[in-house]
Amino acid sequence: MRKWIHEHSLLLANLALFIAFFVGMTLTGWSVSNNELVDHGEAAQGLGAYLLSGDFWEAISENWESEFLQMGSYVVLTVFLYQKGSAESKPLGRPAPQDEDPRDHQGDPDAPWPVRRGGTALVLYENSLLILFAVLFIAAFVTHVISGAAAYSEDQQLHAASAVSPSEYLGTSQFWFESFQNWQSEFMVVALLIGAAVYLRQRGSSESKPVHAPHSETGD
Repeated sequence: MRKWIHEHSLLLANLALFIAFFVGMTLTGWSVSNNELVDHGEAAQGLGAYLLSGDFWEAISENWESEFLQMGSYVVLTVFLYQKGSAESKPLGRPAPQDEDPRDHQGDPDAPWPVRRGGTALVLYENSLLILFAVLFIAAFVTHVISGAAAYSEDQQLHAASAVSPSEYLGTSQFWFESFQNWQSEFMVVALLIGAAVYLRQRGSSESKPVHAPHSETGD
């Protein structure tokens, strides 16, 4: 068990942090929602009702949507684009292992099953990371539209205004403000990591070049 935990510690640590922050977000969001209801003379809602509310799902989906967009875009952009000196870029002027044609490895006994199978299975597999993030982004985007419309309508009704449908909510500045405020921060952080990795180091991290590497060295 200790060996397994050691071999998967990076994933496990991030999952543990995700769960801790998710619980924190849920409980504090529940409190904020109830405070707003009470301020408007409404009865507070239980945790179960909050978990089914538009407020809860809008808060989750608008953040997850931006994360999936960021990572999916990063996967695509790093296929074609480079940054000289950054550990986040493929090397310049020489082939990268990621560019190798998997069809040249169909006979490798340890290659993943889709590589050995070839055909459609391989085409899907060699683009599977992008496909995953694209599907997750679309799912989160749709959830954001639907749950955001519900949350927006609940707020409108508290102020004696009309509710909106998901399609109407999609056309509001509120929806795009929620999206853009998250999207811009995701790409700002990626740009910062790419640029900082040219000149700054973190010994022991796979996200950094070796401390002794020159600034012009590109790739990991």
